[in-house]
Formats: sequence, C-alpha cells, structure tokens
Amino acid sequence: MKIAVNTRLLLKDKMEGIGWFSYETLSRMVKAHPEAEFLFFFDRPYDPSFVFGENVTPIVLHPQARHPVLYYIWFHLAIRRALKKHQPDLFLSPDGYLPLKSPVPTLTVFHDLNFEHYPQDLPAAERYYYRTYFPKYARKATRIATVSEYSKQDIIHQYGIDGDKIDVVYNGANPGFRPISNQDKETIRNTHTGGRKYFLFVGALHPRKNLENLFKAFELFKKQCHSDYVLALAGNQKWWTPSISEAYDSNAFKKDILLLGRQPFGELQRLVAAAEALTYVSYFEGFGIPIVEAFNAETAVITSNITSMPEVACDAALLTDPFKPESIAEAMSQLAADEELKSRLIRKGKERAKHFSWDKTAERLWESINKTIES
Repeated sequence: MKIAVNTRLLLKDKMEGIGWFSYETLSRMVKAHPEAEFLFFFDRPYDPSFVFGENVTPIVLHPQARHPVLYYIWFHLAIRRALKKHQPDLFLSPDGYLPLKSPVPTLTVFHDLNFEHYPQDLPAAERYYYRTYFPKYARKATRIATVSEYSKQDIIHQYGIDGDKIDVVYNGANPGFRPISNQDKETIRNTHTGGRKYFLFVGALHPRKNLENLFKAFELFKKQCHSDYVLALAGNQKWWTPSISEAYDSNAFKKDILLLGRQPFGELQRLVAAAEALTYVSYFEGFGIPIVEAFNAETAVITSNITSMPEVACDAALLTDPFKPESIAEAMSQLAADEELKSRLIRKGKERAKHFSWDKTAERLWESINKTIES
C-alpha cells in the first residue's frame, strides 16, 4: 500500500493544533505499519525528525502554501502533479485541503467548520477560500475523518454529506501533561505569577477563543471575590484583534492579566499542572485538546457548554455559557472557594482522559484509510 500525505504543517518548533494531530497520528502509523509506503509532501525544506521510518519518502513541493492563492497552486497543481507521478493508493490530508481534479482516492480530516459559523473571525481572503473550497473538498473526498461527533453532525448539516462517509477519530493529548509536586507548583508560580494562584488559558489568542468575555469574567470575579488570583494566558498573539486589545486595556484588573506568550512545551506542561483551573471558554471548538491535557495534568477545567466541549468534558468540568461573562465568573468563584469541588472535578477528569489518546486516534485513522481504499 502506498499512501501520500499532506505534511505541510509539520514545522519544527512551530506546530499548533492540526500540526500536532499530523505529528502524533503519522508517527504512530508509520511505525505500526512498516508494510506500507508513505510519501510525505512538504511545502518547504523539512526537519529530518519528521521522517518517522525507513518506509517514509519525503518530497518537497513548491511553492510554500501559506496564502489562499498559494493554497490553490500547491493543492490543485503541485499536489495533483505529484499524485499523477507517484500513483499512490490514497492521498491523506490531515488539514482538510484536497486536489479537486485527481482520480486518487482521498481521505481528508475536517477538524471543524468554524469559518461557516464565525466567518468574521478570519481575514477576508482566508474566509473566501475556506467557504468556497471546503464544501467542494467535502463532496470530493472519498471519506472524511473528523475529531468529534459534534463536528460530524456539523459537516452533515452544513454540506449535506452522508454520515456513513464520515468517521469520528477524536483527538488525543500529549502524554507529557501530568501532575507535578506542590514544590514544583510553587516554583512555577514564583517564576510566572509572582507566587500567586492563577487561572490559565492555553492556545492561540484568537477571537473564537472568547478572550473578550474571559477578560470580563475575570474582572467580575475579582470584584466579587477580592482574591489575589491572576489570569495567565499562554499563547501566540498572532490574532490579537482591536476588540481583544480594547477588552484587555479597559479591564480594571489589567495588571493581574499576564500575557506569557508562547511557551516551550516543558514549561507549558508545568504551567497547566500548577494552575488552579484551565479556563477554556471558546465559543466554538471542533474538539478542544487543552481540556484533555488539563485532565491529564490533574487540573480542574472550566469550559463552554456549546459545540464539542460538553462532548469532550462530560461531567468532569464546570460548563459555562461562553456568551455570559457572569456565568464564567461564577465558575471561577466556585473553584476558588470550594476545594472539594475542585478535587471532585480532578478525579472525574482523570477518568475522562482515559477515553482519549493519540494511540486510539492513530488506530481509528488507519481504519478510515482502509475504508477509503476499499470504497
């Protein structure tokens, strides 16, 4: 079996959600299936660490696909030519994009359709590309994999795709997230928060992460509880919009909102494990990996009661209305005041985390590959 894969998001020290999905699933599948031949299509010089086995042949195709015009050239021209040349049995695309005029069977991974629900959160060119081409990709794909039952139903509803064509593979969480000692927690607090307890947000500082309402909720919490807690944010400010900036700058407790930036993995793991709670109150998620990472680190979770987040968290987190800052603030107050509640959520989170692992994701994705080839 020869499998061609879009690996353009395997970027050394620059990976985010879909890049990590690609890394975790492909590294496992390559090792678990030495009988298969993998062609990895990169859009730039690749790091050798991404060649996961002797059964991987890395191929660089130009141009670098980092703009809608270049997406079109790379997927619809460069990828199509490469598939014609190498004649694989299947093309796997972990980020959803496909060549529309290739006869090769395709398995694409749709992580979510946030751009259909909140198009205003994206730059105009990206918005146009996604809303024009992703419906075509959905129809073109031989099969589709996605990361939650919520996303599966969303694809069915938005694009009229037969549910039998869609497989739910879920996400995993990096096993490096684990509990740390009280002494290590104190060290982390001393390093990042002046020794104070903190709520933590993890992820790109993007509009759909609902930072405006998180800031407002933190302000309500501070006014109501008069506590010494701070709110720490660990993530890239690439998508820091004027409205997010206004919510931050006008906050009465701005000095207690700490922008830590993107953190190295080891430090991020310790930040999650030392937090009083993860505050992950997006208004749209296809899965929400940080929820499971916090469960593994034995950290309590506050998350949203919409889209995929209740499916992932179940009863192991406090579910809030992301559109109501007072709902988020109430959850913060509950966790700050009730140690038994926090302990109960941590126990439930440890059990809930057992449902998700990258080993399971890779196995499910391999099953989807087999279904695609057999179609």
